[in-house]
Amino acid sequence: MLFVVMAIVLICAIALPGLWVKRVLKKYQEPADRYGAQGSGAELARHLLDRFDLQEVVVEETTVGDHYDADAKAVRLMEERFNGHSLTAITVAAHEVGHAIQDARDERLFRSRQTLAKFAIRSQRIGSIAMIAAPVVIMLTRAPALGLAFFVAAIGSMFVGTLVHLATLPVELDASFGKALPILEEGQYLHEGDLPHANRILKAAALTYVAASLGSLLNLGRWLAVLRR
Repeated sequence: MLFVVMAIVLICAIALPGLWVKRVLKKYQEPADRYGAQGSGAELARHLLDRFDLQEVVVEETTVGDHYDADAKAVRLMEERFNGHSLTAITVAAHEVGHAIQDARDERLFRSRQTLAKFAIRSQRIGSIAMIAAPVVIMLTRAPALGLAFFVAAIGSMFVGTLVHLATLPVELDASFGKALPILEEGQYLHEGDLPHANRILKAAALTYVAASLGSLLNLGRWLAVLRR
């Protein structure tokens, strides 16, 4: 019974933040023209990048989620943020510019996360192959120890993925509360009374990374339990 309760708690901890962030982002997308006079999310991003002498960073529309691409030097925003004039559009645009600032300043946390993420991509490819190959190796060689080594390699790649999620959270928090929110406040880019709501948007977004970290840890723990049997 305790295991069932703990499983339910973990599932809720992973799923509920994602649902909440969608609700918060949608809520502050209205009114859609709240920042019509100041410009769209893309226009604010371009203005902020120029303000911080980051003319080499481009602002592009994307369909795969708002993000900053350090390799391409590009702030990428979903259509509703790229062309949007809502508080959500303005806040998310400032957050992604925060990552561009981290990159330009070569900040240690950002650099470490980028290095770890690239390593994780390579290790997870190897891990996927090892996971598929393990039962085949055991069957062909009749050597359980060799198959176990393949499983350990696969779980090691999962551990690297977990580290990436854990390293991402402080980077995201800094982009939000060390960069975006102070910039929006000091530059007086927000209407009166909107700062607490922008703060709420950024907190909601940060929770998605907490949920991803919990999900990754849960998956890793599940496979470690399998190996112990």
